[in-house]
Amino acid sequence: MKQQVLITADEIAAKVEEMGARISQDYHGKNLLVISLLRGSFIFTADLVRHIHIPVAIEFLQTSSYGAEKVSSGQVNIVTPFNKELSQYDVLLVDDILDTGCTMKTVYEYIQKCKPKSLKTCTLLDKPSRRVAEIEVDYKGFIIEDRFVAGYGLNYGEHYRNTPYIFEVLPE
Repeated sequence: MKQQVLITADEIAAKVEEMGARISQDYHGKNLLVISLLRGSFIFTADLVRHIHIPVAIEFLQTSSYGAEKVSSGQVNIVTPFNKELSQYDVLLVDDILDTGCTMKTVYEYIQKCKPKSLKTCTLLDKPSRRVAEIEVDYKGFIIEDRFVAGYGLNYGEHYRNTPYIFEVLPE
């Protein structure tokens, strides 16, 4: 597989630290619950919460829309719902990449029905050219062009999530 580095490990680390500081400030005095969408956002979420310097609870929600494909099927399934009483929390929904917006919008609406005190969104990567669902991101790391990317939690064929940088998967 050919690849081209798009965002280095150092650039990611600096951006995640900056995002964590902003979230810490914005949620100071609030009961923050971070909900991480599995599987892609687990590395980003782990790094992000280490840079949030206020008490934070963490939950995970598994969704599925890609399967083994390079593009979303558009059908979003919530695989592992959680059993936490969200009305007690200010919720921050964290994902690795906002592509079509279908996953984020579906999960956002699902969480909204649980009546949290507040609900905001956070994503490391934003790919606005592919958006089909209307959803705004409150905290975003990097805006990228319409390229298939992997690394830093994002997979290609169920591999490369452990790569410490983000790269474009190039055609052979």
